[in-house]
Amino acid sequence: MSIVDNPFFVLGLSPDASRIEIEREAQKLLGMLELAFEGAQSYDTPLGPQPRTAEAVRAAVAALRDPYRRLIAELWVRNAPPIRRTAPPAAHRAPVLTGLRRALGWRP
Repeated sequence: MSIVDNPFFVLGLSPDASRIEIEREAQKLLGMLELAFEGAQSYDTPLGPQPRTAEAVRAAVAALRDPYRRLIAELWVRNAPPIRRTAPPAAHRAPVLTGLRRALGWRP
């Protein structure tokens, strides 16, 4: 499990959510995804928005049903950096090193 596919981020819930709240939110999101609602197509993470799929929602619910996996997800989400609602700007992305292979002696 990585920070971007944390079940709480996928479902848009806090780690204090009850089992009933998790099930309700999952059913709501699955219905919204089926109807292609704009608000259900992505979710926010500390690394920026990620695409949400029905499979991701089902996997998130399955993970939160297991007490051990839920505990791990809670620890990750409680200690995660702040959520980003937009993709990181291009200036903060890793620079593209052109010609590096050639400079190191690699041949095409």
